Amino acid sequence: MNFFFNKDDQLEKLGLGILEATWAAFPTLARNQIALTWIVYDPPVLMNTGGALTPDDFWNYPIRGFTYRGVERIYPASVVKLFYLVAVNEWLHKNMVSNSLEVERAIRDMIVDSSNDATSLVVDILSGTTSGPELSLGPFETWKQQRNIVNRYFQSFGWSDMETINVCQKPWCDGPYGRERAFVGELLENRNMLTTNATARLLHSIIGGVAVSSGRSQSMMSLLKRSLNPNDLPKDVEEDQVTGFLGAGLPQEAKIWSKAGWTSQVRHDAAYIELNEKRPYLLVVFTEGKTNAKNREILPFVSKLVREAVEGLG
Repeated sequence: MNFFFNKDDQLEKLGLGILEATWAAFPTLARNQIALTWIVYDPPVLMNTGGALTPDDFWNYPIRGFTYRGVERIYPASVVKLFYLVAVNEWLHKNMVSNSLEVERAIRDMIVDSSNDATSLVVDILSGTTSGPELSLGPFETWKQQRNIVNRYFQSFGWSDMETINVCQKPWCDGPYGRERAFVGELLENRNMLTTNATARLLHSIIGGVAVSSGRSQSMMSLLKRSLNPNDLPKDVEEDQVTGFLGAGLPQEAKIWSKAGWTSQVRHDAAYIELNEKRPYLLVVFTEGKTNAKNREILPFVSKLVREAVEGLG
């Protein structure tokens, strides 16, 4: 199996220890209900530099990491919005779609607030399709072909991580209707699916400044930035992308850029984290199962143990 990072004995030992501690603390979490990818950036750190390296130099720079079930396909919930963020920036960069205040508002709300309604517009912009009543066979085939354009975009990267993902569905609050319900499949076989490795690699490219362009990467970073100050967190939402997620396992002075996802069945987060005077790192954790999705302690627990392991690296 080819990874975009080097597997490392030290991180392997630490990572497996963190998982064992997590299973001991949360007996409801089965071994096949968590997937994790963890990348550590050793000095000289070439991340979050605003794209100081060319893409070739960036991708040839060796990094080390640990993964557990990192190639398993899992329903990503709102983590898929990270992929739509990169795609819509590519479309705008290449003038494939026109920018407007409304487009910018939708992109912002999709990432900052994790709005499904905003994401619906972004998916329409990307694919040139709209939701609505069921379609007859011919028009529906054309519609499906258009909706798969984001999949074709990520497959064009030539990354093995992107070969098994599916990113063509809108996220919903109550669920899809009409042509959207037909598109997702009778048994939901065409649902969005991601792996923690694919998610980590995409986030790695954004942090490295090589996603679309250095300027576009920096604008994406600004949307992904989260405050860990409790006073800055929205009070009127069910989930704020910090409480119950990876950010909750960090000290307030840490810096985090992240995109969380949750439903009644899953709780996920993908984050790049900088600690004072320590190695920066990237952490993607997906958890599945109704009981685990409701549990707001699992991801902060994993995050805290990973942070302590990174602090121990010097």
